[in-house]
Amino acid sequence: ALAPQRGWVRAGLEQRLAAPTMVSAATARPFAAAAKPAKKGAQWTKKEKAKDKPSRRRRPLMTKPVDDVYLTWLYRRPFYDLEQAVGMLKKFQQLDFTHPKQFVYINVFLDMALKKKKLDPFSGAVVLPHRFTDEVNKVLVFTENEQEAEIARESGAEIVGGLELMKWILEDEIQADFYVAVPAIIPKLVPLRNKLKRKFPSTRKNSLGSDIPKMVQLFRECHEYAVQDESVIKTRIARLDMPTEHIIANLKAVIHDICTFKPPPYDPIVQRLVIRSSTSEGLQVNLDGILPQVEKAEEKKEEEEERSADDEDEAEKPVQEPTST
Repeated sequence: ALAPQRGWVRAGLEQRLAAPTMVSAATARPFAAAAKPAKKGAQWTKKEKAKDKPSRRRRPLMTKPVDDVYLTWLYRRPFYDLEQAVGMLKKFQQLDFTHPKQFVYINVFLDMALKKKKLDPFSGAVVLPHRFTDEVNKVLVFTENEQEAEIARESGAEIVGGLELMKWILEDEIQADFYVAVPAIIPKLVPLRNKLKRKFPSTRKNSLGSDIPKMVQLFRECHEYAVQDESVIKTRIARLDMPTEHIIANLKAVIHDICTFKPPPYDPIVQRLVIRSSTSEGLQVNLDGILPQVEKAEEKKEEEEERSADDEDEAEKPVQEPTST
């Protein structure tokens, strides 16, 4: 009863339903604007259009805010003396009611791209004048001499052995914080060079030598740091509850050790220094009085030698007597 009966469709509608016709773009959108032909050479990319736009002129940064409520991005970041910055970190801890024994960190920004030589990322170890943690590093000693092995164990080495340790190290069954070796065994440890990388024993890092007790004691108590992101060193140096003098002494010890990786004819590689605690903001520190002054002293000596040489040359020149006419 509900089926459609023939003849109920209007005349002409059967043909339109039976045979679909091709609809042109003009008939489908009768009120659409006509497309303009593209001009030759006028197809710019977004980057080219962005280049043609005039660059926005940045407002120059102001030096010092008037009050204590201001937008930080409008002002230059201030520099603080080292003693003043440490005092501010201690005051922040008291005002924020944070833990008094939190660690103090430094971020050291380096100039790794020198004039004619680019420094590769490096790592170093330094014995701080004031220890701030009871952690002891795990030291492994390579030696095939039984007497040297006994001395290493008595000095505090965690693992002592010869070539039998290579297999366990390659299979990650043995790991240590530092690896020390004597000169007699170092040619046989070449297969470990790619595995240990920066931790491979070398005379440059004082991890290759004959004085086993000295090396073991150095690396058990030393503080290690490494270059991250190709030009930044981030490391902790003290605890905030330590005296200010101890924090400053530890910081200078780390900075002076970093400067030893600089080639002699170049300026210090340390460009910027930021100090902070675990819960505080970073404070930018003035580098005057922190960097070693050896380079400047050498430059003064060279200048004095040049001046003395010039004075000698002038003294050797014959003095012309005035002639009367």
